[in-house]
Amino acid sequence: MVSAPEPGRPYRVALVAFPGIRAFDVSVITEVWGTDRTDRGAPAFDLRRVAPDLSTPVPMRGGLSLHPDRPLGWLTDADLVVVPGLDDHLSPAPPAVLDALRHAHTRGTTIAALCGGAFTLAQAGLLDGRRAITHWNLIDLFRARHPHVTVVPDALFIEDGNIWTAAGTAAGIDLCLHLVRLAHGAETAATVARSMVTAPFRTGSQAQFIEHPTPRADRDADALAAVREHALRHLHEPLTVAGLAARAGMSPRTFARHFTAATGTTPLRWLLDQRVAAAQRLLERTDLPMPEVARRAGFGSEVTMRQHFASRLATSPRAYRAAFSTAPAPAPAGSSPIAR
Repeated sequence: MVSAPEPGRPYRVALVAFPGIRAFDVSVITEVWGTDRTDRGAPAFDLRRVAPDLSTPVPMRGGLSLHPDRPLGWLTDADLVVVPGLDDHLSPAPPAVLDALRHAHTRGTTIAALCGGAFTLAQAGLLDGRRAITHWNLIDLFRARHPHVTVVPDALFIEDGNIWTAAGTAAGIDLCLHLVRLAHGAETAATVARSMVTAPFRTGSQAQFIEHPTPRADRDADALAAVREHALRHLHEPLTVAGLAARAGMSPRTFARHFTAATGTTPLRWLLDQRVAAAQRLLERTDLPMPEVARRAGFGSEVTMRQHFASRLATSPRAYRAAFSTAPAPAPAGSSPIAR
């Protein structure tokens, strides 16, 4: 569970820095939490670069360096600790960094690792007996080095015991946006994603990589993209896999196979994910009654919507609204939740 900050202060994020961290991951963390978007309705973030030694810049590949601004003790003040990946995944992290991560976890602080940052958490012993993920090309190495960790090969990001790990490169963006969504709501995550010109919603259960080896596959992908766009504009209507397959000009079995190959998830799971996301936006933006939110998001009933919120978000629609609602005026009747 990712908690929101205390009222009246910015959300505190600690970027753990030591020699060998990947510049790309540092850039992602900085772009998500180090940019002021309060003029667009996003909350204030307080991102700090935390390192064992404040007097020495942290070297990174490509001639880059990072200037830390807080000591490791600041991890105890953070709401979220994020560990970048490594250029050399077997390089040992400084003992002081490992001790600080253990202490933060003991205090209940949420900790996230991007890509090969899972190796750092494993060095600290924080992943023993837990489920974790890293870049698909590092899975065998990770298993060999850390046999007490249960590696989940087909995921973008996962959580176990308030510790998050992500797959390679772009999956780090997905995890960061997901953490924003959990702490501040879907609308804030969408605001950050729009400013980064990236997709606002990819679930952690999707496959790590998708191949399109032939022109035919590309044509199928175009057809599937049109079907997904149609579904997003008509979430409030009854949608079936068979109906979506017919729109794509495929049999249901062929459609399901190509859809999974193109998106990394099944049509039904994708549709439910989008309906949950639509309901989140309606709960944040409007004061519509729960049955109407359920109808517009395509759940059919408040009971069904409540069941999916419990299984996917570990909360109820009412609790979600209480935490994230901005309480604007109700949306016009009959409009699509996506079109707004």
